[in-house]
Amino acid sequence: MPENRKAAAKVEPLRKTRPCPECGKPSNREHYPFCSNRCREVDLSRWLTGSYAIPVADDETKADYPDEEN
Repeated sequence: MPENRKAAAKVEPLRKTRPCPECGKPSNREHYPFCSNRCREVDLSRWLTGSYAIPVADDETKADYPDEEN
């Protein structure tokens, strides 16, 4: 029976560890894809302050408001 317990205890993680996008340390399962709560909050802060932005082409904005071109 002890052999079965050892085999069951050797569970592979769902995701492979990847480098943290903020500091490069291995990611932590609890804070994935970051290594710590600090790195996760730094990233969130950058999104909230506008440091990160998703680029939008001019053609896409004109397609949203076709009546305003005239």
